[in-house]
Amino acid sequence: MFNRHNIIVFFSFTFCVFAQGQKKIDSLLNIRATSNVDSIKLKAINKIASHYIYRDIKKAKAYAYEQQALSDKLNKIEFQIKASHHLAVIYNILSKHDSARFYIDKTIKLSKEANNLEQISISNHSLANLEISLGNLDKAEEINSKNLEFNKAINDSMAIALAYDLESSIFIQKEQYQLALKSVLNSLKILENLNKKIRIADAKNKIAIIENSLENFDSSIEYSLQALKIYEEFEDIEYQSQICNILGISYKFKKDYDKAKEYFNRSISISEPNDYLSILIVSKSHLIDIYMESKDYGAAKKLIDECKEIASSIGYDTMITYSNIRLAKYYSNIGLYIQTQELLNQLLMNDKLELESRANIYLTKSETFKLQNNFKEALSNYELYKKYQDSTLLRNNKSQINELRIIHKTEQKEAEIILKEEEIKTLNAKAENDKLSKILYGGGAIAGVLTSGLLFFGFRQRMKKNKIEREKQEEIYKQEIDFKKKELASQTLHLVQKNTFIQELKENLEKIKKSPELFKIEFRRLVMLLKKESAEDKDWEVFKSYFSEVHNNFDQKIKSIAGDITEKEIRLASFLRMNLTTKEIASMLNVLPDSVLKSKYRLKKKLALEKDMDLTQFLNSL
Repeated sequence: MFNRHNIIVFFSFTFCVFAQGQKKIDSLLNIRATSNVDSIKLKAINKIASHYIYRDIKKAKAYAYEQQALSDKLNKIEFQIKASHHLAVIYNILSKHDSARFYIDKTIKLSKEANNLEQISISNHSLANLEISLGNLDKAEEINSKNLEFNKAINDSMAIALAYDLESSIFIQKEQYQLALKSVLNSLKILENLNKKIRIADAKNKIAIIENSLENFDSSIEYSLQALKIYEEFEDIEYQSQICNILGISYKFKKDYDKAKEYFNRSISISEPNDYLSILIVSKSHLIDIYMESKDYGAAKKLIDECKEIASSIGYDTMITYSNIRLAKYYSNIGLYIQTQELLNQLLMNDKLELESRANIYLTKSETFKLQNNFKEALSNYELYKKYQDSTLLRNNKSQINELRIIHKTEQKEAEIILKEEEIKTLNAKAENDKLSKILYGGGAIAGVLTSGLLFFGFRQRMKKNKIEREKQEEIYKQEIDFKKKELASQTLHLVQKNTFIQELKENLEKIKKSPELFKIEFRRLVMLLKKESAEDKDWEVFKSYFSEVHNNFDQKIKSIAGDITEKEIRLASFLRMNLTTKEIASMLNVLPDSVLKSKYRLKKKLALEKDMDLTQFLNSL
């Protein structure tokens, strides 16, 4: 993900940095050109560099270096810090990670010398963002978590909001979308209170990404357009480029290819001249798929070559692999089967290949053999594809299970904090009452004081005893919930694996029908095995039992809203409550994804939800 890197400028006239028009920047440029006072010139250059970072990255870079040279000459450490931070942000935007790290480290070092705690926090934010860019998510989470606690300690609302925003980015990368949404909503709430419009756009941008990842494309488009409008108002071209990518992806998956191409090309028109390479490569990669789908292989091949060149220049190994798989598909589609298989076999020799990439390679090999009527090799490679696809599904389910675990721990911690706060309030109220009693009855009522002391002692003893009993009950309840959540997660995983297995059997059965030799040997055995796996519905009953206990009688709640709801619709609602994707639900129910989408529409209608109300969010609120 592409995150806004925090730019803080310290002197008084920075409040309108993003809202400056041409008149303001012309005034600053005039000061830079005509002022004989270096300190005034330095302040102007600092403002100019800040102004151009999200408007013209090349100009921003030139002015940041000029700022660095002048601040070194004047030995102004506060502006050395700002110049170094500007360069760190610029190189991060340009995907020059080594240079970005150098300037982040330099900024932190200078900030420590100046005891500038605020800038240290800002630089740690940039460092965590850099680790996200490099795929070091655990490291990024560690840095950002410490930074969040630091910002809370110094009560810096803006920094807290930015830390929550970055936390959301990390959860998105980990495919933990509930946690990501919770974090970005925390950020959005603070930003709305602070009335930081450009940052509100960033938060809506993040929500659009989450909705896109959850295949809620209409909702993603809605948030994207809201963010885009603000970015246009603030002339923020970097984030215009990024949000156009999100819009393009949403329209692509809605199969509105004309709209998708419009937004991808708009993103390219901004990112290409400004060297926003990480954004540029995303647009071009998605356009490859659209051109391949429409059989415009010449346009696809041109973009494949461009993507490989860009990915190599920024060391983006995953995108290099992605581009080579697309190149293999291109060869296959134009009939160059030998080149296809040679390229794919070469890719498979990489021991560090990701599971998704390995699965896609075997699928491409299978499709290529099928085009050559080599059904034996096609089936063999398809089975390998399913193997790695299942491994990917298992990993994703583990991620979802881990997300449930984190949510539970967070909720438990929040409940403990609330309980402690209530106990403190109770004790404070008691202390106030005691103080009042002493004032009222202190004049000679020694016996009364002793009696009150004894009563208070007894009251405290009862409170202590009750607290111990309550803690025991809470621990028992927590253990039961933990066990049931583990069982629920286990049952969910089992259902996914079972239905994936059944789907695979059906697909293999279709292939066997085309081969008389395999048909005679395998048909009867596969049919019996399929019947055995599909015969009973006990797995659903076990799942429903655990789900109901963990989610507080969810089925009864939904029946109270729609009395005519069917068992199948309750099952769909439960899977949505578990935040499973449309594809995963389709696999579990043995139907096509389109059928799931239609069922979701009917369920939403039966629950009498407004058109703009998101079904999954509503179910999560029950």
